[in-house]
Amino acid sequence: MTALVAAVIGAGVGGGLVLVVAGVTGRQVFADSVSRLRIDGMTPAWRRTCLVAAGAVLVFLLTSSVALALLAAAASWVVPRMRGSKAARDEAVARTEAIAAWTEMVRDSMVAAAGLEEAITSTGPIAPAAIGPEVRALVRRLDPRLDIRLPDALRTFGAEVRHPSADLVVAALVIAARMEVRDLAALLSRLAEAIRDDARMRIRVEVGRARIRTAARVIVGVVTATLVLLAVTNLDYLEAYETPAGQVVLIAVGATFGLGARLLDKMASLEEPERFTARTAEAAP
Repeated sequence: MTALVAAVIGAGVGGGLVLVVAGVTGRQVFADSVSRLRIDGMTPAWRRTCLVAAGAVLVFLLTSSVALALLAAAASWVVPRMRGSKAARDEAVARTEAIAAWTEMVRDSMVAAAGLEEAITSTGPIAPAAIGPEVRALVRRLDPRLDIRLPDALRTFGAEVRHPSADLVVAALVIAARMEVRDLAALLSRLAEAIRDDARMRIRVEVGRARIRTAARVIVGVVTATLVLLAVTNLDYLEAYETPAGQVVLIAVGATFGLGARLLDKMASLEEPERFTARTAEAAP
């Protein structure tokens, strides 16, 4: 029985170290086929809650510590969101560049197209991958059989993309669809240039804030590795935290550390400007 418990604890510690390294480096641990597994009848929030609860119960069974179980549950809930922030930043840059590229596609297609609607339709098959689904949905809405006006289809497209730069392009195209525009191609060129400047600005900001993200990862990794090492090699050092007062102190220390890590992650994130079309929609009623 002792060997079995030791094996379980060793496997848990090894798996925890792998997850910690993956969280610090941002590398993928499980294959895509495993990450796509789903539990029928459960929403993503419920699945995540069940996994967090199972992890907390496992930590409690291994350590008999309520504080460590609560801290493990909190870390399991928060850390994936912090890891996902980098992917969200990369996606925002990719979508910004894709919007600029699509704007130039519409501008270039207008030379050979019979009108704005036809120019937009021609960009469906060659739209940038980052906004490809939204552009293809826009092209489908422009099907004459659906009887959807171009301005309405463009507004729906802007709502789906949900990006401040896309709002600028949508506003220009809606105005061009509703009334005569003297030089739409020049306007689209200036918009594309401004959007690319925005993408370059985002990249510069990401480079400047890389130090903060690296510092946060190093701090989280070092503290977590230290706690795991103490729990495995020197249990006597943690005996002071087994009392009720020690459990409260441990929770307070863990909460303070978690708040600091969250603030570091927030400092490294880039806040999106408010969409002006959303402000217009709120002011309209």
